[in-house]
Amino acid sequence: MLRTLDKRIYLMLMTALTISGFIVICTLGQSIHRQKVASRISVSAPEPAPVCEVREYNGRIGLFKGDSSVPYRVIDYNVALMPEFDREQLRAGVVMETEDELRRFIEDIAT
Repeated sequence: MLRTLDKRIYLMLMTALTISGFIVICTLGQSIHRQKVASRISVSAPEPAPVCEVREYNGRIGLFKGDSSVPYRVIDYNVALMPEFDREQLRAGVVMETEDELRRFIEDIAT
């Protein structure tokens, strides 16, 4: 009787180890697959071009596309009313990556 109980325990442990090993191997395989897919996507996905650059233009705020020296839009806001830190950033130029970021910037200036 003790011998059959030992066999059952042994078989149960071996079954549990086999199932656990299978789960670990499958999980590692999926993890490696996800990493390969992510690396392919990151390599092939092009960097989005910035929407525009915001700079000071004749004492106002100008929105420039590309390397243009003439803004495609001028926001009628006196730059002299802004804090010194913000004026310095505008002199250097602030790149807006998305339309949403540009919209928030314009809303912040308007308030």
